[in-house]
Amino acid sequence: MTPATSFNEREALVCQTARLIDDGKLYWVAGGGGPMYAVLLAQRMGYAPNAQYLTEDGVLAPQPLLPFDPIQTMVSARAGYRALQWGTMNTAQDYAALGLVDYGILNTLQVDQWGNINSTFLGEYPDAGRRFGGPGGADSIAAMCWRTILMTDQDRRKFVDRVDFISSPGFLDGSEGARERAGLPAGTGPWRVVTPWAMYDYDADRRLRLIGVSAWVTVDEVLAECEHKPQMAAEICVLEPPSEEELVVYRSELDVRGQTADAGAWIVYQDGRYVRAG
Repeated sequence: MTPATSFNEREALVCQTARLIDDGKLYWVAGGGGPMYAVLLAQRMGYAPNAQYLTEDGVLAPQPLLPFDPIQTMVSARAGYRALQWGTMNTAQDYAALGLVDYGILNTLQVDQWGNINSTFLGEYPDAGRRFGGPGGADSIAAMCWRTILMTDQDRRKFVDRVDFISSPGFLDGSEGARERAGLPAGTGPWRVVTPWAMYDYDADRRLRLIGVSAWVTVDEVLAECEHKPQMAAEICVLEPPSEEELVVYRSELDVRGQTADAGAWIVYQDGRYVRAG
C-alpha cells in the first residue's frame, strides 16, 4: 500500500474503520454514509471480501448499484440491488435477537465512558436543550449485536462523562452485568470507537480506553478534545494513514459525488510529516 499524501478527516475515518471489518461476518449498519462505506470499502479492498451487511430497514446482503446510486440513504431499489432478502426493520431486529449479527456500526452525537450513545437530545431532557432525529434502529443495533463499532468526530462535546440521553445502550452504569440485568443478551456490547484522530476500545472494567492516535495529532491533542478523559492503554500505537489505493476506490467507486469531500480538515504530507492543512 502507498501512504496517501492528501485526504480529509472523514476519508481517514472510513478507511480506518474498513480495516476493522472481519471477513465472513455480518454487519448491521446505520442508514448510509460512513458505516456502510466502511463495509463496502473492506469488501472492495480485499480486507473482508466475504463480509456482508444488513441495513436498518431489513435489506440483507445487497450489492448496491454503485457508482450510480450514492449510498447515503436506504429504502432505495438501487441501494438494495441483488439483496439476498428484502425485509423490514423487524426482520433485522429478529436476526440480531437470534444472535446472527456479529457487529453493528453506528454514528452518534455523544458517547460516554461506558459506551452509551446519544443521538436524541442535547441538554436537560425534555425541554432545556435541542432535540435531534433519534436513534432509528441504532438502539436495537447497540442492544443486540455481539459487538458495536462507533464512528464519530473527535470533539470535546462528544466524549462526555455521561450522555445527556441514552438513545442506544453501552455498558449502561458500567457495573458488571448491567446490560444483562436490563434484559440485553449476555456477552454483547461496545467494542471500538473510531474518530479521524484516534481509536478507542474498552478495558476490563468496561471503561473507554485510548489505544491509538493518528499521525497528524498527539495524544495530548486528542485528550484535549475529550471532556471525559479516557483510560490509557499501556502502549498507544500510531494509526496508519489512508492509502492511495483505498482513496482511489473510495472516491471513484463509493463516494463518487464527493459527499464527504468537505467533512473535516484536510490532511497533507509535507516536510516528512502529516499536518492539518490551514
